[in-house]
Amino acid sequence: MSNTYEIYLVSDSTGETLDRIFLALKAQFNKNKYKTHQFSFTRTENQVLKIVDICKKKKNCIILYTIVDIKVAKFLTLESEKLKIPCFSILGDLILSFSKLLNQKASHIPSGQHVLDEEYYNRIEAIQFTMNHDDGNQIDNINKSDIILLGVSRTSKTPTSIYLANKGFKTSNIPLINKESLPNILKKNPKLTCIVGLTTEPERLVDIRRNRMTSLKEKENINYTDFEKISKEVGEAKKIFKKYNWPTVDITRKSVEETAASIIKIYEIEKEND
Repeated sequence: MSNTYEIYLVSDSTGETLDRIFLALKAQFNKNKYKTHQFSFTRTENQVLKIVDICKKKKNCIILYTIVDIKVAKFLTLESEKLKIPCFSILGDLILSFSKLLNQKASHIPSGQHVLDEEYYNRIEAIQFTMNHDDGNQIDNINKSDIILLGVSRTSKTPTSIYLANKGFKTSNIPLINKESLPNILKKNPKLTCIVGLTTEPERLVDIRRNRMTSLKEKENINYTDFEKISKEVGEAKKIFKKYNWPTVDITRKSVEETAASIIKIYEIEKEND
């Protein structure tokens, strides 16, 4: 029988960094069960005491934290040690190592990654652009895209686009319904920008589309979920990608993050070759 661990994620900012690190960590130890408790914007000793007080009433507690204020971080460590609660700093050793390597003191400013600088506003602009250019919309200024994604229905075009936008890439996505759905601007200028085709195995696509119909509580559309028709759709899309020499990413066994990472790599290679 697997143990259930109470994981307390304590951060002096939004907790996004810590949450992602723990997701990667628990994937390496998946025989156990985990119940997470998030405490964001923890910046005072009083807040720390409240968290530790909650922990001492539970069993199998583990505290993971990202707190850059040395005084507060040390206080959390000491209070945890008193109660013999395992407590680990996620960034502490890394910050110290970087400080030594760069011969520079760390700023120890909470939310340092969330500064409202030019990079932040560029990312917001990319998100707005991407939302406006979802599902084949606003083709007239698609040339302003950093990346254009093409693919048949349910090949993760929208979630991948949004993920890329959060990375600062202005992304358009266009559904390939048939040969005529490809915009003329892309036919005339296949190298307009970084254009990537998304594809997947037909068997997997059948399941995804059926689940989609079920979630919407709609009667199954035979044309939409038929294996033969889907195989033909995927095959026609691949022909289009090959015709225009567009790189492709098979999303069958990839998460959105993995798909986006592959696309960014393609983007970087194309930029280097410009």
